[in-house]
Amino acid sequence: MGTLPAELLLFLLLIIRFHSVVLGLTDPSDAAILEDFRKGLKNPELLDWGNNNDPCGPPAWRYVFCQEGRVTQLQTKSLGLIGPLPQNFNMLSKLQNLGMQHNKLSGKLPSFSGLSELQFAYLGSNNFDTIPSDFFDGLDNLQVLSLEYNPLNKSGWTLPSVLKNSLQLVNLSLSQTNVVGPLPEFLGEMPSLTALKLSYNKFTGQIPASYGTSSFQILWLNNNGLTGPIDVVGSMLSLKQLWLNSNQFTGAIPASIGNCTSLSELWLNNNQLVGTIPSELTSLTLQNLRLDSNKLMGSIPVFPKGVNVTFSSNSFCQSEPGIPCSPQVTALLEFLSYLEYPMTLANSWVGNDPCASNWLGVSCKKQKVTTISLPGRSINGTLSPSLGNLDSLEYINLSGNNISGAIPENYTKLKSLKQFNVQDNNLQPPVPKFSTAVRLIVDGNKLLVSGPDSPPSPGSPNSPSSPKSSSGAGGGDASHQGPSGQSNKRVWKLWVIIASVLALFLLLLISMWYIFMKKRKGIMADPPVVVHPREPSDSEVKIVIADRTNQSSSVTASDSHSIGSSGTQVFESGNLVISLQVLRKVTDNFASHNELGRGGFGTVYKGEFEDGTLIAVKRMESCVITNKALDEFQSEIAVLSKVRHRHLVSLLGYSIEGNERLLVYEYMPKGALSKHLFHWKKLNVEPLSWKRRLNIALDVARGMEYLHSLAHQSFIHRDLKSANILLGDDFRAKVSDFGLVKLAPDGKQSVATRLAGTFGYLAPEYAVTGKVTTKVDVFSFGVVLMELVTGLTALDEDRPEETRYLVEWFWRIKYNKEKLISSVDQSLGVNEETFETIAIIAELAGHCTARDPNQRPDMGHAVSVLSPLVEKWKPMYDDQEEYMGIDCSQPLCQMVKAWQATDTTEYNLSSIDDSRGSIPPVPTGFAESFASNDAR
Repeated sequence: MGTLPAELLLFLLLIIRFHSVVLGLTDPSDAAILEDFRKGLKNPELLDWGNNNDPCGPPAWRYVFCQEGRVTQLQTKSLGLIGPLPQNFNMLSKLQNLGMQHNKLSGKLPSFSGLSELQFAYLGSNNFDTIPSDFFDGLDNLQVLSLEYNPLNKSGWTLPSVLKNSLQLVNLSLSQTNVVGPLPEFLGEMPSLTALKLSYNKFTGQIPASYGTSSFQILWLNNNGLTGPIDVVGSMLSLKQLWLNSNQFTGAIPASIGNCTSLSELWLNNNQLVGTIPSELTSLTLQNLRLDSNKLMGSIPVFPKGVNVTFSSNSFCQSEPGIPCSPQVTALLEFLSYLEYPMTLANSWVGNDPCASNWLGVSCKKQKVTTISLPGRSINGTLSPSLGNLDSLEYINLSGNNISGAIPENYTKLKSLKQFNVQDNNLQPPVPKFSTAVRLIVDGNKLLVSGPDSPPSPGSPNSPSSPKSSSGAGGGDASHQGPSGQSNKRVWKLWVIIASVLALFLLLLISMWYIFMKKRKGIMADPPVVVHPREPSDSEVKIVIADRTNQSSSVTASDSHSIGSSGTQVFESGNLVISLQVLRKVTDNFASHNELGRGGFGTVYKGEFEDGTLIAVKRMESCVITNKALDEFQSEIAVLSKVRHRHLVSLLGYSIEGNERLLVYEYMPKGALSKHLFHWKKLNVEPLSWKRRLNIALDVARGMEYLHSLAHQSFIHRDLKSANILLGDDFRAKVSDFGLVKLAPDGKQSVATRLAGTFGYLAPEYAVTGKVTTKVDVFSFGVVLMELVTGLTALDEDRPEETRYLVEWFWRIKYNKEKLISSVDQSLGVNEETFETIAIIAELAGHCTARDPNQRPDMGHAVSVLSPLVEKWKPMYDDQEEYMGIDCSQPLCQMVKAWQATDTTEYNLSSIDDSRGSIPPVPTGFAESFASNDAR
């Protein structure tokens, strides 16, 4: 059979095209891909595509848009779709706009190679876990690409250079997608790119120089591993929003940043930036400026009204803006700036008085700086003329560094100067003429070679005024010498080395003798002071706490023994032993009227000594003395005897006698945080103000930061929740209940352990794998933050299904202002100012509860975020009840009596109300609830 004529074939194609356009027939390939997409979903009913087999219609499938029978748009944003994308998705060759963000799509991303007409691709906030290497090939018309918050290639992936061919790309958003390596240079060379969002990745190295000539208006590089200076940002003249926080940037804030006149938001917090805040920042029309948690120095400039600026946790000389540093500090900091702010000095030169603190290399007499001695510290830079303002200077020793440039002329006017030692640097001529009273040491500077007609420098060997021996502090061989002089110098240095070695050896012998005598004394000394049982007739009962500096040993039954004629058993674990007899007396033999709370562990009683001292006694019921309960009992003693912090509940002691197991804590009058968040109406107490909630959040964060990283060992709490946060009379918070604490192993990222804790607060990876890191506590802390904002419990089966699991629901509403406002605890009066801080707390809570533990911050970051908010919310117009009705203008004695008269607070340890016997079954839908969380 012969082939059809070309004219007839063309006619038939036109008929087919006409039929497709008029009757709405979809290209078979496009229809097949959409059908594969629907079949692969676990919940295809959400698409509402019905039984019509023609995506382009009529009528067209919902969320599908076509032109001439080809699919050009697919918009399924925020439908909650679960499932993969077809791997031949790029066969939709006419696709122009793709909106699939905020779903639960998962699996491997299909390659977008060949989608040459694609302009907009929104795939963020899903669960895609792999990106193919050819994903970016041929995206010639791409304008917006959003892949943020997808756990792509957990081992990391890099941006391919082929992306630079997308010359029309305006917005590239890859936050929290596991991108690794250095920042690509080519991104700064893309002509249309104005928004680059790369937060929460694993980028390393410095900001490329090409970014300085870019058209970036939005640049997010926060929460990466970037290092080096940030000078390049000073030439990004189009910038409006710059986030560089939570990296390891060093150096000073460039004054050239004042050229970025459109900049409204600048976040530089949580870095290692040094130096002073450039005054040029005050001339910008900034709205938000974050400088906290750096090494910034000097005075704080005054910013215009309306600028929200945070600058806590730095090394400023003054705590309030606009107050200048002392003249001596001003001169020294300018000197430091010329030396490029070496970090050792930036860490040491803190405060407004160099003579009152340990400023490295600085010595004083009569509150005046007399010596600057910084030899051999690899210091770079040049010499600042500011030292010429320190008339009291007698000795300057900067030898053995890399200082270049010339010696400032005004140094010759230092009236008290006796010695100036800059040998072995890279200084340049000319050398100014110093007084004959100054010993000038400049040898070892190769560029300081005098010409045949040049007069010798004062202090040189050919100068008539050159001293023949060392004088003053920091002396030494001062000048150029002949061969014999060099030989003498080498002999002298040899003797110095020998003397140093002998001195070190002698010091080592003395130290060993001291340690030996200390140990011997410890062996022979009496055991730590404990509370010994007294005879029943003895009316005086006191608690004696042993020295906490001793390490407590592990608690085992073999450690108990009898003391005294009474035969009462006490427990010696290095410290903290209290007799059962004492505890019976102070609790009226554990009378019911002293009962404070009851839970799975047992009962908590209030105890009161004759002097009015109050304690809380946790008594284990004999029926729950199992191996598990004893483990928790021992763990609590072991942890609390090793750590002590103002935001951790203090263990005052413990007692073991027969079947009795008792723990004694400091008394926390206001009880658990959960009482004030969830049960304040029932208990007829005042709801917590937002200011108090912020303070509580910061207190808890500081306590957990100490447990994780500041104690001599790193501990994991494993059961942080509002019921385990106790409040004092001043509503300051302390973390309690350390029965589930685990020691974080050194050198390991996680440790496998039995599942324990409370559902609703459990991190997903812990609930699924049983592996625990400090990030499980960060997750729980994020849940507590959500409770502080909403006033809702973490898990409540009686709530509607959509709000049953607080984390899942909060993630859906936290970036929607209207929904977030409506979710705030109704007992809080929300205005614009309070909502601003609530939004920050909501964002922090989201970061802390990220599904991927590697994307959660540490507790130090939480402290950095909360500290400036608490400072901002220091009371200015405190309500009267904040002072318990006391008139602060009264004499102190009257105020004390009034406080005593009004001290009617109650104590409720709901921290023991959780079941510790066994973990209940996982509620239906619990695991699925975590799958919906964006990994932001």
